[in-house]
Parts: sequence; structure tokens; C-alpha cells
Amino acid sequence: MKTLFRNIILAICLFIFSLSMTAQAQSNQDTLRARVLRTLYDLREFIAIPNDATKPDDIQANLRWLTGKFSALGFNTTVLQTETVPSFFATTPQKPDLPTVLFYMHLDGQAVDPSKWQQENPYKVVLKKPTENGFEEMPFERLNSEINKEWRVFGRSVSDDKGPIVMFINALEWIRQSNISIPYNIKVILDGEEEQSSPSLANLVKTYKDLLEADVLIINDGPMHESQQPTLVFGARGITTLTMTAYGPYKPLHSGHYGNYIPNPNFIMARALASLKDKNGKVLIPGFYDGITLDDQTKTLLQEFPVNPAKMLADLGVAKPETVGDTYQESLQFPSLNVRGMQSAWVGNDARTVVPDKTIAEIDIRLVPESDGQRLLDLFKKHLQDQGFYLTPNEPNAEERQKYSDIIRFETGGIMKAFRTPIDNPYTAWLTRVLKSHSEEKVIKIRISGGTVPIAPFVNELKIPAITLPMVNPDNNQHSPNENLKLENVYFGVQTFYQLLQTKI
Repeated sequence: MKTLFRNIILAICLFIFSLSMTAQAQSNQDTLRARVLRTLYDLREFIAIPNDATKPDDIQANLRWLTGKFSALGFNTTVLQTETVPSFFATTPQKPDLPTVLFYMHLDGQAVDPSKWQQENPYKVVLKKPTENGFEEMPFERLNSEINKEWRVFGRSVSDDKGPIVMFINALEWIRQSNISIPYNIKVILDGEEEQSSPSLANLVKTYKDLLEADVLIINDGPMHESQQPTLVFGARGITTLTMTAYGPYKPLHSGHYGNYIPNPNFIMARALASLKDKNGKVLIPGFYDGITLDDQTKTLLQEFPVNPAKMLADLGVAKPETVGDTYQESLQFPSLNVRGMQSAWVGNDARTVVPDKTIAEIDIRLVPESDGQRLLDLFKKHLQDQGFYLTPNEPNAEERQKYSDIIRFETGGIMKAFRTPIDNPYTAWLTRVLKSHSEEKVIKIRISGGTVPIAPFVNELKIPAITLPMVNPDNNQHSPNENLKLENVYFGVQTFYQLLQTKI
């Protein structure tokens, strides 16, 4: 009888405990939903402030908004002036016995062409739901009664990179309201000109080195893996650019009168470009890939990256890939050479029967840590000279035009270095633990990303590891019209920051 009574009491206790846990879980979900809703409204407010880095007044307005938000959370804030566009800095009161984490995001965005957007104003956030034919707009206030994780918000910089900034702010507010102590010091640097390749960042880091001092740098920029699994990225390729201009006559000439006699600059440029790569996409410039080796351990890591090559090619409308590397991920471990745009005369309805006066090709070269940008530019230049082209840094004068037949103006841009942090660094386990705390998905670890973020100055100057923890959906249309952020990723971002801000290193 006593045993039966004890079992009944135990069953009742377990039932009450189960109800309590269920109620607590529901309460946590309700709190998370409320925080996501607040994040979306804050994001709409922040996006309404245009943030084109080429317009200084835009950046100043964004700096004022950020100062108000971080100051309200108890941060000390300041604007870091540079020779171009300022950046924003915030920090918690420092405790010497705690480690320090520096967070990097950027407040500027790409310029917009409203005519290409499926909404009237790219700076006015629009809520949409997916349909068979794309997306259908809904009233933003619909979020007050329902938040479907498949819905998306559209607007310039919702994903790149204002979304993560607002997720971070709201997670900090949640931590503060929950009276949770953050187990490390926080510093935040928000770049004001990342979309302009951060030309002043290297000097900024040198100038404010003591202010930025930290143990690790966490970058919240860029998309998650296409599978939407939690992702950590341990490096990013750098970039340098150049412009090639091939010359024909002083002005466009009638192709009937002058064709077969006056050289066409399109063919001069075609010969120059054709000399750069073989049919499989490998760069033919001698020494371009020097210094890069992939050991068996690295190749094994790269092969673990989840990708379906056939689906990727089908989705992109391509029959077969280039073969610089054996796999997609392996190809990113090498510097790339890309023709990003060309221009000559007129096309389409404006096409004219002329021999053009000039042809312009814009080139970008993505760099890896083993490749020096200036060295590759020098190799590129020497290669063209060896092919018989006459290179000049300026517009050719009359004497040069009469003396040389294959003239190319060769203009180089700035250089942003690549960086790569070893995956077995001490902070990988910490971040993996954070991601595992609210997701059962395997954490994808990417050795180096294909895109560029201006992080090398931090790594080189501060001597700290840098790891990217991306928050946004991979199909977000960053840099393009109709940039968007999936609400599932807002949930993920707010929850991830909330866990990160209370997990000891």
C-alpha cells in the first residue's frame, strides 16, 4: 500500500514538473517571439535611414541612431573619424579579469536603383510571403498577430548588414531584462564603408589599436550555408581590382567605310582576355598559383562541405564548372581572376554599325593568404607585356597611338588582404557550443569564404583570431535589388546572440 501511495505521489510530482517545464518552454518561446517582433520593428526603423557609403550625410544619420541605441544599453560610444567615412565604436565598462570579444559588422549598404526593386522604396521595409510565382506583399502590421518563419522582409541592408546589428541590439536588451551577467567584455566596431572596400580601415585599426584590443574577433556578416545549417567561417579571400582599356580610333568610325582597315579595340581586348585563362578556367599567368598547397587533412575537411554540384549547376544554368579545384570548396582556396564587366560602343536597340573607339574591361582578383595582391598585379602586367601589348597607366597620347598598335591602359585599384584563422583555435569549441545549445543541426565549418570582408587589418595588427558567425539566409539577394531577410533567420540570429552573450568562453 505504501509503495502504491509513493508511486502515486511520484507520478503527481512528475506531472506537475512536466507541466512546469512545458509552461517554461512556452514562456521562453513567447519571449523569443516578442523579441523577434521588436527586432523587426527596430529593423524597419533603421532601414528607413539610407546608408549609401558614398553619401556622408547618410552615414552621419546612421551613426546618430546607433549612438542612441547602444547608449541606452549602457555602452560607452564614440565615432571613430578617418580620412574618409567614420565608423562606430561601442564598449561595455571593462573588467580586467574577463576576456574581451570584439564584434565586427558594418552599417553602410550598397547603392540602390529603385526601378529594379519590386517595391516603391528600397528603404521602406516590406513584408512578403512566398507564393508559387514569387512573393506577395502583406501589411507589415500582420506581424502583430502572426510570425511565419517562411515570410521575409525586403529592403536595402536588411541582410547585409543591418539585420545582424539589430539582432545583436535586441539580444543585448533581452540579456539586460533577464538580469544575466555577460561573462566577458564586449567591444563593437561597425564599419562605415565596408561596401566601398573599407579604404581607411587599416589606418583606423592602427590609430585606435589600444581601443580595439581584444582576445577574439567575431564577424557577423555574410550568409549561412545554403542548407541553412549553423555555419562558422574561418577566413575570407581578399581582393584587388584593375581596369583595362583597349584603344582603336579617336572616335567611333563607320564600319562600312573603315572595317577591314582600322583595328577594332574589341578584338584587341578579346586577345588580351583570351590569353589569361585556358578553357577549363585555370589562369595562364605564370606564377599566379605559386605557394598554395593543400595537404590531405585540408582536402578531407573541404570534402566534408555539404554541396550538391549537379543541383548547384542546374540552379545556376551552367553545364559544367571550371576546374581550378577538384570541388567547389577547393576552388575557393586559390586566387581567382574574374572579368566583372565590359563596355564598348552601343548594344541592343542602340547598336550602331561602327568600329568602336575603345573597349573597357573591369577585372577583379580574389586573393588568398598565400597570394600577395601587388605581386599578382605585377605578374598580370608582365604577362600582357610578354603577349606583345603596350601598357600605359594613362590615356595614350598621339605619339603612342602612332607608334604602338596594341595599346592597353592598365589601371590598378586598392588591395584588401585575405585572412584565415586555424579551425582548431580555442574559440571554435565555444562558438560550436553556443550553436549546439539551440540547434541539433551539424555546425558547418568553412575554411575560407569566397567573398571578401575587410578583416585582415584586425588580424595582422591586433594579432587575434577572427571567426565569422553568419546569421542571414543564403538567398538574400545582397548587393542586388530585392534584398531580403527570412524571418527564420531573425529567430536564429536573436537566439544565437542571446546564447552567445551568456556563454563563458
